[in-house]
Amino acid sequence: MKVGLFIPCYINQLYPQVGIATLEVLEKLGVEVDYPMGQTCCGQPLGNSGYESDSIGACQLFVKNFKNYDYIVGPSGSCVYHVKKHFDILEQTDDVKRVRKNTYELCQFIHDVLGITDLGASFPYKVGIHKSCHGLRGLRLGSCSERMDAPYSTEENLLKKVKGLELKTLNRADECCGFGGTFSVFEEAISVKMGKDRVQDHIDSEVEVITGADHSCLMHLEGLINRNKQPLKVMHIAEILNSTL
Repeated sequence: MKVGLFIPCYINQLYPQVGIATLEVLEKLGVEVDYPMGQTCCGQPLGNSGYESDSIGACQLFVKNFKNYDYIVGPSGSCVYHVKKHFDILEQTDDVKRVRKNTYELCQFIHDVLGITDLGASFPYKVGIHKSCHGLRGLRLGSCSERMDAPYSTEENLLKKVKGLELKTLNRADECCGFGGTFSVFEEAISVKMGKDRVQDHIDSEVEVITGADHSCLMHLEGLINRNKQPLKVMHIAEILNSTL
């Protein structure tokens, strides 16, 4: 199979190490990976803010860049969810349908498409997972507390196979962090309080490293942690799955 690597804007600009880790993990698994140099934003920020019609050009460009790959894989649940669910604003050509169907979040691709759970990683730390809303409730990367599903978690299944990693149980395992893209700008006070609650849950659970599959949420939590000088490190799950400590 040939995979097109989709790296979201904020990872490209602020967390390039996450993009590198994603590429290295896929290559370790024997996947042929290509990075379309013409890729830009998938259009999610505009869509989330109510300007879907203004995002059409970005969505069309995404399809143009990725239409010839067997799969499109990215380290961001929210961006992948946007492609799969909100590219319905485009004319549903064969290319659009194929791109929407074949776009996967990294953990989902490894777990569900490749059928792999043990990547041979090692990471001897106490880890807590922040399960982002788009990944959990949109892509169904796991069961959530408001539904009566049997418990499961794609991220947990992968992390439980990491040597030395101690996965900690949180008190409110699937609560929103309050980021929500522009929500954190327009409703700053509520967003900050929600984020502080999530950070405190990890501290109370004796977590050393917070991880997750959506670095936009992790960016929000990391900002709060750094401003409040709290004893927590934040890492994208791709970085942990790529670790051999």
